[in-house]
Amino acid sequence: MKKTILQLLILPFLFVACKMQNPKNAENNFSESFLPMQIGNYWKIDAQNYTEIQNTMRIDGKLYYKFYSLIGGDAVSTTYLRIDENNELKESWPEATGKEYTRAKFNSKVGDSFFTLNDQTTNDYKVTVIEKTDKKITFSFDMVYQDNMKGHPHQVTYVKGQGLDDDSKSIKIDGKILK
Repeated sequence: MKKTILQLLILPFLFVACKMQNPKNAENNFSESFLPMQIGNYWKIDAQNYTEIQNTMRIDGKLYYKFYSLIGGDAVSTTYLRIDENNELKESWPEATGKEYTRAKFNSKVGDSFFTLNDQTTNDYKVTVIEKTDKKITFSFDMVYQDNMKGHPHQVTYVKGQGLDDDSKSIKIDGKILK
């Protein structure tokens, strides 16, 4: 009798464990992402210029990937990025909880626009999708609230399954060297 009750108590836990989501969830579907995120991924121009994903961190309870960049051999940049449930690339910082910067909206169509901060401050870029195919999306960033920079946009392009379309000579995604 005790054995039967014990089995009935354990059965729901086994059922839940079997129904748990696969760790290779949609967030890690590398071939379908415009910015594949996994610790160990990297984009290298040369030994003095590269970006690599080194770790993860929770900010406001959300999982971000730590992107570490070396620029020119002596400048360092650390960025925390995630792709949310709406397929939007978000940036935040450990010391700025409650704030998120929208870098990309991958579900957008050509001509769609959004603001990075949506607060009309100097650093609030107006972003417009200027090109999109099944494999590539290009965003134009314009500092519309900064008098000297307004009207001088820069572009950022992402390639599906690869990430940023830049001058990288070597790219590693999901343990595979792409180039």
